[in-house]
Amino acid sequence: MSVPKRVSLWTVVDVFDWVKEQYPYQKSVLQLAVFKHDISGRALLRMGKHQLERMGVEGEHLQEILLDILLLRVQEELENLNDIFSECFSS
Repeated sequence: MSVPKRVSLWTVVDVFDWVKEQYPYQKSVLQLAVFKHDISGRALLRMGKHQLERMGVEGEHLQEILLDILLLRVQEELENLNDIFSECFSS
């Protein structure tokens, strides 16, 4: 993705691009699922093991993807905290 933006603001195309970059070996499963289920950034942040398994992700790939989603959640929370901090101390 050319312009970094908050994960919660990612479109389906942004999520598709992220999946394509992160998991080229999961092309058939994850890339198709993103468009089939209209997975936006907000939806991606809420995904867990059950949702990924229902889409056909398994084994070590499942754990890797769950970890990456967790890292995206942490990144989103840090950005939220940074916004709060900026608002509190901007005056």
